[in-house]
Amino acid sequence: MAHLAYQPSMLDDLGLDNAGAGGDAAGVAPLAGQVRRHPLTRGAWVDHLPGWVHHSDAVLDALLTEVDWRAERRQMYDNEVDVPRLLRWFGPDEPLPHPTLTAARDALNAHYGAELGEHFVTAGMCLYRDGRDSVAWHGDTIGRGSYADTMVAIVSFGSPRALLLRPRAGTADGAATLRFALGHGDLIVMGGSCQRTWEHAVPKTAKPVGPRVSVQFRPVNVA
Repeated sequence: MAHLAYQPSMLDDLGLDNAGAGGDAAGVAPLAGQVRRHPLTRGAWVDHLPGWVHHSDAVLDALLTEVDWRAERRQMYDNEVDVPRLLRWFGPDEPLPHPTLTAARDALNAHYGAELGEHFVTAGMCLYRDGRDSVAWHGDTIGRGSYADTMVAIVSFGSPRALLLRPRAGTADGAATLRFALGHGDLIVMGGSCQRTWEHAVPKTAKPVGPRVSVQFRPVNVA
C-alpha cells in the first residue's frame, strides 16, 4: 500500500511509555491495578489504560507496511459507497502481524478471561488514513445478536483520534456522550451490556492527523 506519513512518538524515542515502562522493545504493561474502569448505565462499563503498549512505533510500522489492507464498499440505501477506512480481519488461526499483538491478546485473556467466560480469538483491524476516515455510530452485536453481552478490547496505534460513546436511542438513560482521546498504544475495553445498550463512533475531523490503526480483539469467530 502507499506510504502513510506518521511522526514517531517522542516517548518511544526516549524508551518510555505513558505508564513509565522502560526497555527498548515493544511490549505491554501490567493490567492489574493499572486499568481504570468507568461504570456506565444499564450494566455497561468501559476500561481505559493509556500507553498500555510501550515502544508502539515498531508495532505501527508493521501494521502500516506488512498488512494487506482492503478497501470495501457497502450498500447504503440505494447506493453503494466506499467504506471510509481500510479493513483487515485476522481469524483465530492466523498469525498476527507483530508478536506484541499476540502478547497483548494473551494478556487480555489472562486478565479478562474469568469475567468474559471465554477468550479473545479474533482481531479485526481498521486503518484510518487521515481525518476523513471514520466509523459511524454502532454496537458490535454481530455473532451475538441484540440480547447477548460480549466484550471488545481495542488497542490504538498512531495518531490520536476520539472514540465517542453514547446510550442507544430509546434507552432514556439521560447519560451524556462520553469522549475518549485514544492515543498511541492506548487500550480501551467495552464490556458488560456496552455493545447492546450503548453505541460508539470515531468521527471525522478537520484537524491534520496522521494514520491510526485500531486493533479490535473479539471472542467471536466472525468477520
